[in-house]
Amino acid sequence: MAFIKIFNFEESSGLLKKEYEKGMRRAGKIWKILSIQSQTPQILQDSMRLYGSTMFGNSKLTRFDRELLAVVTSISNECEY
Repeated sequence: MAFIKIFNFEESSGLLKKEYEKGMRRAGKIWKILSIQSQTPQILQDSMRLYGSTMFGNSKLTRFDRELLAVVTSISNECEY
């Protein structure tokens, strides 16, 4: 099994802390997908921008449909959503 060093909220500073704080405001906790990207905060920030554009940007899909696709994809991948 692969090992990825993650930095928890208490260890974070700078850009990582800023992204973790946004994650806390958004979800009330730090999801594993965020902490896995903690070694490279710039990638975490870019990933969250992509997420925001995908879920909230202009699209012919409704917000509900986007969320439904995300849930179905996570279930198909046996991923905690």
